[in-house]
Amino acid sequence: MKRQRGEQNKLLTGGDSLMAYETEDQETQYCFPDINSSCVKGRRSSLGYNIIYVFVSLLSAWTVFLNLLVIISISHFKKLHTPTNMIILSLAVNDLLIGLFMPVEAIRLIETCWYFGDTFCGLHLFFVSLLLAASLSNLVLIAVDRYVAVCHPLLYPQKITITKTLLSICLSWVCLSAYIITLSTNNGYFDTSLKTDVCYGQCLVMMSFSWIVTDLFMSFIFPCTLIITLYLRIFYVVHQQVKVINSLMKGGKCVTEGLVKRKSESKAALTLGIIVSVYLLCYIPYFICSLTVNSSTTINGLLFAVCANSGLNPLIYALFYTWFKKTAKLILTLKIVHSASSLINIFTEH
Repeated sequence: MKRQRGEQNKLLTGGDSLMAYETEDQETQYCFPDINSSCVKGRRSSLGYNIIYVFVSLLSAWTVFLNLLVIISISHFKKLHTPTNMIILSLAVNDLLIGLFMPVEAIRLIETCWYFGDTFCGLHLFFVSLLLAASLSNLVLIAVDRYVAVCHPLLYPQKITITKTLLSICLSWVCLSAYIITLSTNNGYFDTSLKTDVCYGQCLVMMSFSWIVTDLFMSFIFPCTLIITLYLRIFYVVHQQVKVINSLMKGGKCVTEGLVKRKSESKAALTLGIIVSVYLLCYIPYFICSLTVNSSTTINGLLFAVCANSGLNPLIYALFYTWFKKTAKLILTLKIVHSASSLINIFTEH
């Protein structure tokens, strides 16, 4: 129909009208020209597209590769089977899945049209929402684990076991799935009739004000407040413990094995605290801007900063955990295929 109107304008007013029609045609391309409610297709430079897609592809491959090293390390080596590492394993699995979803999320955010249908759009939004929420849930579990280990070291072996930790991880995933299912069904992730003022060819999250407030509290305020409160207490206790240990060492007194272990727990708490801090630095700006800023470019950029955090966690492990450096070397040199390699004591010096 649009092309017929353009031809009529060309016949009535000559060459100038043809130029006007061509300009209009370039500015008003549609995602689905045969559908009246189709979204308008935006035009971007091919160079910009290529740069963004290459960057996202490299980031996705980097995230998957490094987190796969963490997953294999903790799963394979028996010495790494501890409650804390089970949570790190859960976080690594979550980060790996985020890495796998990055290319699809890039298509959704960069392209102006969604060509994969409403069902796949709903599934994609569901899993991305679940994975982002699960990241924060894992950080809450890490904070609780470190709080008990540092502040109540005598109770830690009884209160925090591998079995209890795995049950907590499974329970958190079940609860998050139930919450995201409720969120998605009440905000039209799968039922397009609940979405108003949305053209055909868009894949957007449309939430009512009441759900925005609910999700703000459930997915941001409550977990962040809990994490920050626990770590403030942890850092205070760590500071006091380090002062005691240093004063004993300066006085020439014998430092017991329990104090050495406590110092090790304090170092682990500080390392995991860095992971939590880096995540919050990536997450908080995105969440604030998603509520206050109307620029989609800014929000999309900050969302990729949140996703990029999934590739930063293994780097933090490499910087602060000697066991990760050793296990990564054993994996990359294929020494884990040897018999009894899972029994190697990676904490001994060679």
